[in-house]
Amino acid sequence: MGTPKKIKKKQTPETQFHSSLTLCSKHKDLPSAISLYESAVSQKTHFNHHHFNTLLYLCSNSVSDPSLKQLALDNGFRVFNQMLSIGTLPNEATITAVARLAAAKGDGDYAFGLVKGMDKYKVLPRLRTCDPALFCFCEKLEAEKAYEVEEHMGMVGVSLEEPEIAALLKVSAETGNGERVYGYLHKLRNVVRCVGESTAKIIEDWFLGGVACELGEANWDSGGVKEAVLRNGGGWHGQGWIGKGVWDVRSANADMSSSQCCSCGERLVCVDIDCGETQRFAESVAALAMEREVKSNFSEFQDWLDKHAEYEAIVDGANIGLYQQNFADGGFSLSQLDAVVKELYNKSGEKWPLVVMHNRRFRGLVENPSHRKLIEEWMDKGILYATPSGSNDDWYWLYAAVKLKCLLVTNDEMRDHIFELLGSSFFLKWKDRHQVRYTFVKGNLKLQMPPPYSSVIQESEIGSWHVPVADDSCQEPARTWLCITRPSVSKASGEVSHNLETSRTGGVCRNLESLNSCTTEFVASHNEKTTVVTGKRKERSPSPSQLNLSSA
Repeated sequence: MGTPKKIKKKQTPETQFHSSLTLCSKHKDLPSAISLYESAVSQKTHFNHHHFNTLLYLCSNSVSDPSLKQLALDNGFRVFNQMLSIGTLPNEATITAVARLAAAKGDGDYAFGLVKGMDKYKVLPRLRTCDPALFCFCEKLEAEKAYEVEEHMGMVGVSLEEPEIAALLKVSAETGNGERVYGYLHKLRNVVRCVGESTAKIIEDWFLGGVACELGEANWDSGGVKEAVLRNGGGWHGQGWIGKGVWDVRSANADMSSSQCCSCGERLVCVDIDCGETQRFAESVAALAMEREVKSNFSEFQDWLDKHAEYEAIVDGANIGLYQQNFADGGFSLSQLDAVVKELYNKSGEKWPLVVMHNRRFRGLVENPSHRKLIEEWMDKGILYATPSGSNDDWYWLYAAVKLKCLLVTNDEMRDHIFELLGSSFFLKWKDRHQVRYTFVKGNLKLQMPPPYSSVIQESEIGSWHVPVADDSCQEPARTWLCITRPSVSKASGEVSHNLETSRTGGVCRNLESLNSCTTEFVASHNEKTTVVTGKRKERSPSPSQLNLSSA
């Protein structure tokens, strides 16, 4: 005898509306959602917060479709007004959706008014909440209103990103506000490493325009500019436009060996990373790691690292061992990891790197008879640190590299959620200066060192600009740069000025320059003083990994 079928409960009107509306949202079906809404209103169905937000989401997402735009606008504001009339308080998602509707019909004032009024609902805006008003004002060339939105964003702690700065840069350029353009170029320099192609086009159009030619000081204080560049750590002076006359804008590459722009011959610089900022960044990494790791385990690693602070390169063991191993017989390639370790040793004045890997991986290698001897050698030489079971080894190798101001050998793009938690433009700057990528071509290792110059917008002592443009690879030397010069200034200067700080290694306190120059010296900069360190590593006390080995 079969199991009797369960008799489905009869759905209430509210339940039916909810499930049908969810289906409309899933399929982005605005017309059906509006029909449901009309029917629910006539039946006096109870609406909750989720229902209103779902309808507003569908409306705001449909304004880009010309066939649905008017339907979305008419009903979007109707839904919002009903929501307020029955006392349902909007949240950030609500305000964002309605602000998008307002911007879609060209009413930036309404969109901005919603943002400014969020405090009465005890809700904080996000970047997406402010964007509709900002972009609406920029598109309508209402520059002063756009600046007011930017000012409000700063007051409520919302940071600009490239799209917002690019929009403000464009409206400033199109309204002829050279002072604002100059400021936004520097904001871009602080926020992004390389600009997108659309942003590059905005920058190019500005410099080729008539207003840009008229701006600048014909007689500038070259000594003051040099001092400002040095004070800022290289790469910019912030003293305003230099020179007069037309600008020459070209696409160019940079020569990795000389650091020179292949178009104008000016030398790109390595921008200093402030030591205090580096220390604060290390502390923030440690704080986040402590929240997500077993505190005692990470504290033990910090203590161990303080006693073994001579490493000059940190190696992400798992990333290298698993590189190109996604085939039938693929596994962990210890030979690849060994090749990286030996290359770093040979090219750095016989200094061993620190390999960080998870204890699970470490145990597997120790238990393999063909791998055990090499692992034992690494333990004896203090090369390997095994992170505890249950830990995320990413926190360990990242903290070690930042704390010791070392190079970090990994192909990890560091875009996972743990790196998003860092949420700092400094992190991108740090990666640019410290990350060493690698390839194995037919079994042959090639380390890709950080470039000897910073891939960031640079403003020189003679007022020229070099703007790196993002591409698919984001790698030098194939990267395209905008080379922006004033021929009149270059002629007046007699020759291209080489910035004093170009020869400094800046905030990378340890940089394997030898891997670029094929020398055996290891260039290190400590507290902004460059020294050459050679010789063998001193004896080490056992690492936790070595202690683990004896019981493996």
